[in-house]
Amino acid sequence: MQEYAKKYQMVIVVPIYEEAMPGVYYNTAAVIDADGSYLGKYRKTHIPQVAGFWEKFFFKPGGSDWPVFDTQYCKLGVYICYDRHFPEGWRALALNGAEYIVNPSATVAGVSEYLWKLEQPASAVANGCFIGATNRVGREAPWDIGEFYGQSYFVNPRGEIEKEASRDQDELIIHDMDMSMVREIRSNWQFFRDRRPDTYGPLTRIE
Repeated sequence: MQEYAKKYQMVIVVPIYEEAMPGVYYNTAAVIDADGSYLGKYRKTHIPQVAGFWEKFFFKPGGSDWPVFDTQYCKLGVYICYDRHFPEGWRALALNGAEYIVNPSATVAGVSEYLWKLEQPASAVANGCFIGATNRVGREAPWDIGEFYGQSYFVNPRGEIEKEASRDQDELIIHDMDMSMVREIRSNWQFFRDRRPDTYGPLTRIE
């Protein structure tokens, strides 16, 4: 992956099954810069345990402190699959400087599909950033936990989906993002300035 990144001068986010030590595993994404250098990793924070996605049997939850990677092209954050349902992580990444957040996912039709084009555009607006939402297509034997519904897309800080893949075909989508929009939107909508973290104590209270 590092060789490909350097050859094509592209930043690559690489989802991996990470073995930290025997018996300790993380759902992780490595970030490689456009010169082939390894910048670091993000470990999935929120681990689901629902029908078809018994991830707590396999993965330990990450505690990566919301890293943001200063790549050749932008300040990049990563949020993985089920993480996207939790608004706190999007905000933490944006506050750490992320201009573009990638969310690699493998999710099947049902309630998830309805939320797919609701949560991530809303998060892009709330945090004034671009989001790249990726999802696979098809079914996977022999488990057949459902139909993966594709529809990978880029969404801008206004919440507008700028480019989208199909629901049922393996596709590569290429799109130019105007990163100046991040500064424009954040200057116009002062969500970071108007935050009131002194009032948010209940959000971190453990019942």
